[in-house]
Amino acid sequence: MVSALPFEDFRVLLDKLPEQDDRIATDVRKVFAKAAMAQGPLGRMEDVAAWFAGWTGRASPQVTRPLVAIFAGTHGVAAHGVSPRPVTATVDAVELCAAGGAAINQVCLTYDLGLKVFDLALDLPTGDITREPALDERGCAATMAFGMEAIAGGSDLLCLGDLGVGNSTVATALMAALFGGRGADWVGPGSGADEIGVARKAAIVDQALAFHGPHLADPLEALARVGGREFAAIAGAILAARMERIPVLIDGFAATAAAAALHKAHPGALDHCLLASLSAEPGHRRAAEILGLQPLLDLGIGHGEGVGAALGAGLVKAAVQMASGMALAQRA
Repeated sequence: MVSALPFEDFRVLLDKLPEQDDRIATDVRKVFAKAAMAQGPLGRMEDVAAWFAGWTGRASPQVTRPLVAIFAGTHGVAAHGVSPRPVTATVDAVELCAAGGAAINQVCLTYDLGLKVFDLALDLPTGDITREPALDERGCAATMAFGMEAIAGGSDLLCLGDLGVGNSTVATALMAALFGGRGADWVGPGSGADEIGVARKAAIVDQALAFHGPHLADPLEALARVGGREFAAIAGAILAARMERIPVLIDGFAATAAAAALHKAHPGALDHCLLASLSAEPGHRRAAEILGLQPLLDLGIGHGEGVGAALGAGLVKAAVQMASGMALAQRA
């Protein structure tokens, strides 16, 4: 990043997004069409295989370096009691992943997925969004740049998840900032909170929206002001993957809200992304509808800790293998 204006380089990238190779995607669809004459239609598996092939630019695609990247952050707004979980649960979850005992570890072992967990200054919560920006522009841009490094070791499928107590409140505030509405329009019992907790969460979101007011008109500024470190890093990772033509699976409300900031800044910014799973958050379902993202899975998984994305990667691997295997048989 070289611009004197922290977000300017990201705006330049958003204006230069590579596009899918439609010819290769069409070739994959032809493979499925030929197979369907004998086997019947294979539904969304065809769409997934064509999507992957078109973005990777490989006519005989294979998923060889899938990566699950989980970004963990802490939030000043959590001090308002917006989550039924203790603030320390974020650190506990990161440590459990590091020890190999989390659900995500087991799914990654099952599907042979790489796993990276990024600790984003967990000892330094972001600003309380009801009275100050979560991050300043420079800090947000720096965290986006850090998120872009998630793919530095190489990957051909990026699966994104998040960890952070209170980040569903932050996701709610960000979605309301980007697409309108009050806190009550986005929150509900899916967060795990009781009725009093849901009302508190909605009120906190409204306070944040009122405090930041007109500063939320710009999507990247909204990301900085009412987002968080994991939100900024996920946005950066999605953008970096697009520039490298790496397909992305998004999981959870927080990751979806981070992606929404890019969509708002450039409507085609998420064309290389699929939504792996819907969380129980009512706002997540609404966000998916606004972004036009139909989940691959709807298993009632409660949070976006990467489990849904990893399970979705298994479906992607299967769809891609279908395409490659059937194409090989048809050439024989």
